[in-house]
Amino acid sequence: MPTDPRPAPAAEASPGVSAAATSVTADRWRRALAGLLAGVAGLAVADLVQAVLGLRAHPVVAVGEAVIEVTPGGVAEFLIDLVGRYDKPLLVGGVAVVVLLLTAAAGVLTRRSSLLSLLLLAGTAALGGLAVVTRPGAGTGDVLPIAVGLLTWVLALRVLVAGLSFPAGTAGTAPRQPEPAEQPTDQAGTDRRTLLVRVGAVTAVAALAGVGGRWVGRARTTVEASRRLLRLPATRGRVPAGADLTALAGLDPEPWRTPRDAFYRIDTALVLPTINPETWRLRVHGLVDRELEITYQDLVTRELTEGWVTLCCVSNPVGGDLIGNAWWSGVRVADLLAEAGVQEGADAVLQTSEDGWNCATPLTTLTDDRNAMLAVAMNGEPLPVEHGFPVRTVVPGLYGYVSATKWVVELEVTRFADVEAYWTQRGWSEQGPVRTMSRIDVPRSGSELPAGPVRVGGVAWAQQTGIERVEVRVDGSDWVEAELGAVPTDASETDTWVQWTAEVDAPAGEHLLSVRATDRSGSTQTSARRNVVPDGATGWHQVDFRTS
Repeated sequence: MPTDPRPAPAAEASPGVSAAATSVTADRWRRALAGLLAGVAGLAVADLVQAVLGLRAHPVVAVGEAVIEVTPGGVAEFLIDLVGRYDKPLLVGGVAVVVLLLTAAAGVLTRRSSLLSLLLLAGTAALGGLAVVTRPGAGTGDVLPIAVGLLTWVLALRVLVAGLSFPAGTAGTAPRQPEPAEQPTDQAGTDRRTLLVRVGAVTAVAALAGVGGRWVGRARTTVEASRRLLRLPATRGRVPAGADLTALAGLDPEPWRTPRDAFYRIDTALVLPTINPETWRLRVHGLVDRELEITYQDLVTRELTEGWVTLCCVSNPVGGDLIGNAWWSGVRVADLLAEAGVQEGADAVLQTSEDGWNCATPLTTLTDDRNAMLAVAMNGEPLPVEHGFPVRTVVPGLYGYVSATKWVVELEVTRFADVEAYWTQRGWSEQGPVRTMSRIDVPRSGSELPAGPVRVGGVAWAQQTGIERVEVRVDGSDWVEAELGAVPTDASETDTWVQWTAEVDAPAGEHLLSVRATDRSGSTQTSARRNVVPDGATGWHQVDFRTS
């Protein structure tokens, strides 16, 4: 039977399959763009948070620094030779591009699984967090921009993909395309408008955050530049011989002088005030004979007083680290109040910060022989912005909530009966003298040590009184008197903490070490545990350790 020599006609391509494949590809691109936009928004918000909090470790920069650390020297030299002075901008830009590519991939993954998309975003953020916390001087708080950025990624991506045509879980298959009659034109238009509104909202968030971050960062940069150019007649202060027992007691990194980067920071400022010293003014008014307005130049040309002062936060728990010791330089508040002429009946000074925070300080603590000052320098350098630049108050012997006003701009001489300050409105005591306290720094709780003699050490403080004696004991045995480090021999000898060290016997087993201090008035630190509210914690500091 003859056969037809003509080739069989090719099978016609299915219009439905072709359209579906095209639609799948288009949907992937839309989700990738959604992930990319969410990534931009997250980076912008993280940048804003980092600028507002004044954190050194910017997430993208931290990752770049980590990349530098793990790059072999030969490779690094080759790349530097290749791109020259553009190496760092290219590295930072490359990190940002990789992050955005990962967020774009997370957008594509939403077609398959929302969980996989979330895991990719979380993994990206985790790598950034690891890079941040490994930077020198970084703390756990430095991961906050990454945490907020991750939340922005997740929320923005969810908003952007919610209205796309392929819901999560429909990978590889196209849903049946509705006939024109099944999807009215006005409905399609509404869906497009909704999507455009969502894109516009996320874009607006990214733009506002980006502009805000640049503005805050630029203001901080300008003030930091002004700060670095200042030349103040302030000294660095000499640590008294025999005061620092770090080598003997193994207290490092808890030196007698607290470095700037290790000094605790507690305040209510969400955005660090950035004050140009040329525009700073201090107003002294209220129950005074003459109201004063003092410029920064006026202040720093006056005679400076200097001294060692340990500052402690009332929120510091027993054994806590919200305490630091530094050499402060400034102008005595007593001299300014004498110039203004304090009127009879006044018993308080309401201090006000640039950011609106205030505290009421007993007038007597600002006018007696203690070294209460308007500080302009810390450890020989102009105040750091986070510690009150250009001017803050330092009052020995008082907790910070009633005395230590950063970015101070106003002193109002008044009466306690007529004012109520920020923290006293919230249940804290009107007066806030620092309590006699002691702390164990070595060993740390949970330490494993060789059995036998164990060297222990820490710090103790009793401002305006001074430490007479520190004692330690193990497991309720007899108290052993510790060796005390030296303190300054000038007027600040009672205004600083003192380091202590002792040797205790610890046979093999579990142990509990306790410490107590006695001040020069003969008052011994109580064992009764009490919370920080309303005027500071009490109780002995104790640590557990094991020997074998």
